[in-house]
Amino acid sequence: MSIPPYRWRALPTVTTVAVAVGLLLVGPIVQPAWYYDFADHSTFLGVPHAGDVISNIGFTVVGALGIMALWPQRSHKGLRAGWNGYLLFLISLILTGAGSAYFHLAPDNQRLVWDRLPIALACAGLLAAVRAETRRLPESADDTIWFAFIAALSVAWWYYTGRNGAPGDLRPYLALQALTMVLIPQWQAIGRSANADRAWFAAACGVYIVARLCELADHQIHEALGFLSGHTLKHLLATAAATVVVVRLQRRCAVHGGLRGGARSATAATAES
Repeated sequence: MSIPPYRWRALPTVTTVAVAVGLLLVGPIVQPAWYYDFADHSTFLGVPHAGDVISNIGFTVVGALGIMALWPQRSHKGLRAGWNGYLLFLISLILTGAGSAYFHLAPDNQRLVWDRLPIALACAGLLAAVRAETRRLPESADDTIWFAFIAALSVAWWYYTGRNGAPGDLRPYLALQALTMVLIPQWQAIGRSANADRAWFAAACGVYIVARLCELADHQIHEALGFLSGHTLKHLLATAAATVVVVRLQRRCAVHGGLRGGARSATAATAES
């Protein structure tokens, strides 16, 4: 059963406030002291930590191919409303590939900024895109810049609180990622987005959650497989999650007259299913 759009339209706001209050009560969430102890110590063609470095190529490839495929379709009714957000998402994927590779060559706090910032901006892009699609407001009301600003602030807060050797506070950065996975399905349900949109975004979120779990099991996965670390696998799965989103956007454009912003007619949704 779908969520009635008007009765539940305050749910995303309530969720955001609840997450914010919860994190305030929990207190600072700091980066573990062992964070930089990555399991991958392989070398390939002189590249240190080769698995963790080279596995980032996928982000750049998906982002670049996504822009090439979707740019000509940016005025299509299946993309128009959320295009600014999706463009930020795709550009951020390219930057994630570069920033994460740069970080893993010689992991430290200074380099980690350039890993986390594009990831935060990618989350901001998805939030802005789906928000724009489901609100059905004029294009002039696009909030992409504001979401990007919030994303940048979340990384800046971690870095600022971690100055002078102190452990930085990750709460805003983690909240941004968590809210991306929670708010998008809520907005899609309230905005009556197509069932296919909901399913594909849910699949992307599911794959990304598995990717984060692999990151936490970095050494265990490396010990079990021998040739692949958990963090390298995280990069590959996160790339797969991004690919799911891009493929869905391409499929939208292939549906002739089937979309209007983030929602569609029941007839078109049934036809695609």
